[in-house]
Amino acid sequence: MTTLILLTLSNIFMTTAWYWHLKGGPEIANARPLAMVILISWLIAGIEYSLAVPANRIGYMNGWSAGQLKIAQEAIALTVFGIFMVVVLGEALSWRHLAAFACIMAAVGFLFVGK
Repeated sequence: MTTLILLTLSNIFMTTAWYWHLKGGPEIANARPLAMVILISWLIAGIEYSLAVPANRIGYMNGWSAGQLKIAQEAIALTVFGIFMVVVLGEALSWRHLAAFACIMAAVGFLFVGK
């Protein structure tokens, strides 16, 4: 459970680091100086790393394989991004987003079956 909580928190920070500067549309995003965006994003990503590294170590020490850790992270990332895309960026979800999510969840199932 600790692994999943830390991975979720790390993905919230990473999604924010990668996409916060897009809020407001292309004109507003383009008006932000790129060097400033990179610096702020790296500062946010530093928090993400401080959560992701222990999450992976804890998961691995508790019997998760590297593949299981990665696919769990991808499923969490897709979920977090979907929420961020709708809530922060104001974009709509479509059937394609849901289909992609279903494929990732199927991959999670394949790696965790029998574990």
